[in-house]
Amino acid sequence: MKILIIEDDESVAELLVKVLSPRYDVFVARDGVEGVEKFITEKPDLVLMDIELPKMNGVNATKEIKKIDPNAKVIVITAYAVQRGQEALDGGAMEVISKPFRIKYLLEKLEKALES
Repeated sequence: MKILIIEDDESVAELLVKVLSPRYDVFVARDGVEGVEKFITEKPDLVLMDIELPKMNGVNATKEIKKIDPNAKVIVITAYAVQRGQEALDGGAMEVISKPFRIKYLLEKLEKALES
């Protein structure tokens, strides 16, 4: 299974890679444009998306990914869940997880999404 992490905060991206790489093939993009491009080339089973990203925000990147593949699974992880969570869901995200998050909670949501 492949997971694409679209996150500009290096420490968060590194944490996610460290936690996920033993179980999954993990790819990282640092902005929304690169994220959409990697979605096309890598065809991941799931995308973990930040909202506040350079070049293209996570809501717009999610919309672009959903245009490419309407069945794409996108989980948004953001410090702006209260302010922009509904916007992310309306844009096609299946779940919004607020930063800071518990690793166990994230893994539960991720595994549930991959099973659906």
